[in-house]
This record gives sequence, structure tokens and C-alpha cells, in this order.
Amino acid sequence: MNELMEQLVAVVKSLEQAAEQMVLQQVELKAAAEGTVERIVATVESAREAELARKLEEAEAKIAQLTASAGRKTVSAGTANMLAKRGVELERVEAGVLDAALVGLSVEQRIAVKAELMRAGLV
Repeated sequence: MNELMEQLVAVVKSLEQAAEQMVLQQVELKAAAEGTVERIVATVESAREAELARKLEEAEAKIAQLTASAGRKTVSAGTANMLAKRGVELERVEAGVLDAALVGLSVEQRIAVKAELMRAGLV
């Protein structure tokens, strides 16, 4: 009977050791998983940051391009001559005066003239 008790105590001790090892392994696995999750999150965040930086650069380039083109206020010589003959000053084009000056033109020609004035930033 004494021998049986010693065997039971040995089994209980080995079970306790196994349980402790399982707990330690679980803690190690949890730490490894957290490290993996942190690396994944960092990768996703850096990819998102890179994408946002690229979009910001594109937006700044477009703004610079639009700003540069907005400063240009020139129209073709033909358009300028046609408007000058009808009394339209290019420095300040008013809608009513422009429409009155373009009455003699076809619809396509009016659209073309107005589009050119819009590109030049005069309308």
C-alpha cells in the first residue's frame, strides 16, 4: 500500500510538472502570437502610410499644375481679335457682353470660344 501511495504521489508530481510546462508553453505561444500580430499591424499601417503619402504627393503635384495653369490668361490671337472687334475687353469679360458679342456665331463656335476663355481663366 505504501508503494501504491508513492506511485500516486509520483504521478501527481509529474502531472503538476506537465501542467506547469503547458502553462509556460501557452505563455510563450501567446507572446509569439502578439509579436506576429504587432508585425502584421505595423506592416498594414506602413503600407497605408505609404499609400497616403503617394496620394498626397499626387494631390500636391496636381495643385501645383492647376495653380501654374491658372496664372495663364492668354487666348489665341483669332479669338482675341474676334472679341476685340465686338468690343469685348479680355481683362474683364462679363457674361452679358460676351453673349452679345457671340450672337453672330454658330453654337459650336460659341462653345469653342467660351471653352478657350474658360481655359485661359477669363470666364
